[in-house]
Order: sequence, then C-alpha cells, then structure tokens
Amino acid sequence: MIGKSLKIIQEELEQGTITVESMVNMYLDNIERTKDFNAYVEVFKEEALEGARQLDLKIKSSPDQLGELFGAVISIKDNICYNGHIVTAGSKMLDDFEAPYSSTAVERMIQADAIIIGRTNCDEFSMGSTSESSFYGPVKNAVDATCIAGGSSGGAAVSVKQNTCIAALGSDTGGSVRQPASFNGVIGYKPTYGLVSRWGLIAYGSSFDVIGVLSNDIQTIAMITDVISGPDDYDSTAIQDPSPRFTNEKINLKGKKVAYLNELLSHSKLNDSVKNAFFSFTEKLENNEVEVVGEAFEYSDYLVPAYYILCAAEASSNLSRFDGVRYGHRADGKFQDYREMIKQSRTEGFGNEVKKRIILGNYVLSEGHYDAYFTKAMKVRQIIKNAIEDLFLKYDYIVLPTTTTQAWLIGDASVDPVEMYLSDMFTVLANLSGIPAISIPLTNNIESLPLGIQVMAKSRDDTNLLEFVSAINEVIR
Repeated sequence: MIGKSLKIIQEELEQGTITVESMVNMYLDNIERTKDFNAYVEVFKEEALEGARQLDLKIKSSPDQLGELFGAVISIKDNICYNGHIVTAGSKMLDDFEAPYSSTAVERMIQADAIIIGRTNCDEFSMGSTSESSFYGPVKNAVDATCIAGGSSGGAAVSVKQNTCIAALGSDTGGSVRQPASFNGVIGYKPTYGLVSRWGLIAYGSSFDVIGVLSNDIQTIAMITDVISGPDDYDSTAIQDPSPRFTNEKINLKGKKVAYLNELLSHSKLNDSVKNAFFSFTEKLENNEVEVVGEAFEYSDYLVPAYYILCAAEASSNLSRFDGVRYGHRADGKFQDYREMIKQSRTEGFGNEVKKRIILGNYVLSEGHYDAYFTKAMKVRQIIKNAIEDLFLKYDYIVLPTTTTQAWLIGDASVDPVEMYLSDMFTVLANLSGIPAISIPLTNNIESLPLGIQVMAKSRDDTNLLEFVSAINEVIR
C-alpha cells in the first residue's frame, strides 16, 4: 500500500522500497477500477508511465537534482491548462480545445518533478455545487455512488479519496475545493486570493477564483503549495511578495482564540447532524485549551446573494469570448449573419447552468439594474471584508461547518436549485473576503456519509493556518 503522505513516499523512493513506476501503475489500476465514478475525463497513461521511468532513473543517478515534488502523482481539474493537452472546463463549448501553454501552477509542479496523471471532471466552467452540470456527465460520490460528489471540483475530490493520486489541483470560486472535499472525506485547501497564480486557469469569477489543493495529508498540501505559490509576471493579481514556507513545526494550541459566527450556526438550512458534529468538534478544541467564542455576524443573509450577483456578472464578461469566432464551438449550417451564428454556437455550446448565470450576469450589469444590484453587491462585499478583518483583530481563526448538510442524492438539486446555492453559505465567506480556508474531514460521521469542518485565517496567513490545522487534526481523531 502506497503511503498517503508525500514525505513518506519520497523516503521510500530514496530507500528503494518502491519505484515511481510501480506507484503510477497502482494509481492507474485504481483509476480503471473506479472509472464508473466518472472522476476522470482523460488519463495520461503512457505519458505518466514514461515520466515515472525517467524519474526512477533520476533518483538512482542524480538524487541531488531531484525536485521538491518528486514522487508526487497529481490530477488536475479540467479547467487548468496543461500544454499540448485537451482542456474543456467540462463544456461542449471547448470540446477538443488543446491548451497552447501550461498554467503557472502546472509548470511549477512539473519543474519540481511532479507527474500529472490525468484531468478530472467538474461542473461546466466551474458553475455548480454538485459536478452534475459537466458535459461528461455527473461525478459520483466516492463513498456513496447514489450521491453527488460536490462541486465544482468533484472529480478532484473523488480522485484523491479513491487513491488514484497523492493530491489534486482544483479551483475554488465559492467553495469548489472545500465543499467536495467535505462530501468525500478528504482535505481541501483554498489559499489566500493571489497566493497562487491564476495564469492558465479558465476564468469563472476573476476576483474570486483560486487554484487550490486536495489531499489526505496536510504536509503534502503544504509542499505542493510551497512550489506553486509566489509572484508571477503573467498574473497581475498574484501577490508579489515571496510566500512564507510551511515548517510542519508542532504548535501549541493552548491560548489560541477561535470564533464561530452565531447567525450562520443558527440558520434554518443547517442540518442538525452537521450542527451537532460541529459543536462536538469545538468541544474537543476547548478540551485542548483553545478558546472558542460565538460572535455576532449581522451580514450572514447577504453572503450568498452578494456572491452570486458578483460571480454571475464576472462570468458573463469572462465567457463572452466563447462565441464560435475567436474561441469555442461553432454551430454548423448557413446563417444570415454572424450574429445568428454566434447565437446558435453559444446555444449549442453552453449548458443550462452556464446560460442561467450568463443571463443573470448580463441582467445585473445592464444599465437599468447596475446600481441596484452590481454596485450594491460590491459595497456589501467590502462591508463583509471589513467585518472579517475586524474579527481577526480579536481572534486567530474562524471555524465553521464546510457545508449545510451531507451529500444529497444525484438529481435532487434540479428540483430546487436555490437549495444548491444556499449550500454554499459557509464557504463563500472566504472568497468574498479573499482569506485562506481549509476543510478537514471529521471521523464522527453521521449516517456513514462524510462531513467537514472549515477553518479560516486572515489574509496571507496561510502557513499559520496549515500548521494550526495540522495540530488540531491530531486532537479530533
């Protein structure tokens, strides 16, 4: 059995007890065995095996030249560019589109000797909380195949849970890494906005999108983040200061101050089993001398509306380029003019969820509604951000459930899509504020389905967040 920690894998590779090729073969066998879960849309089998053989030779001949991520076999979400490989964002609109360059995150991982094993299924253009809107069909939950995997990085979460890779790259716009991590029982980390370059990530909401990492091990996530983060000339929104590195030092929990938000914990949409598990978690923190306090947060009801208004507006702008002329699917047939061709191409290329959000985005940006919706949502976002910054003047971390409930049955979201949007109420806070957040699984699962707890820290405090979570991960087991 291959270890779930990259550090352990690297030690075993250096000792010669395993090889990269044998490890890749094991992952490929697991991918084949679990293919009915629809986590992968493409597997880079021959390329991964060849990369493994070359890396095995390098370990023997030039061990002093090994990159930081040697032995890391990683899946990437189907909205992250990898030079010479298809990238579709789960949409017919980009069917067979070949990336002309690699994203900064992928390029840095490859330079550090990581191996990319395949691209994972996701909601179309990352729009959704279930991974059901994909052109390739829904992803099934790794624990219960009748349930959703969560979204939009559902394939990434399932790929980790089913041991088909050591870690996965996903993207998080409003919880798209953390929510599926919670539903599948793995760790999902969303960095501070700008910590990881967005170059090569197909945009949904540009001021929200973040490339995140999923794994079963905090240190593995930190090692990957250390490699992919940092300044990037290709991304003007990337933080230009060098990123602090993860030390994995044991931190003392005693005296740490943690807040949760009263209004969110009393919301009618919060499932009782999730709420009970959350307070069981905070009790364990208190038993380890962590101070846990419930704080008032009067803006709870504005989180989801502000998020969806702003994201829809940014999506309508970002997706305007996919018109069948410059990018994307072009409809067949004879048309009276180019407008008719564009209309038909976009009608055929986009799925219903994407169309819905484009229409909403155009509406809130229209001349008659701009101030009533978009401008007001921008003001609300700033108020929320200021309120969170004020909380971090008093507290080290904020803790919340990751989701309002456990994974629901495939198809249920189509009955009441508003319920799907409200399921993001705990995760959108971090994206609206630009702060780092991580979802960790709990072991006291109710009704056999996983659920997660979310921990957030102030902006750019990612290293402290990961080290704190590493410490509490030991006491909640």
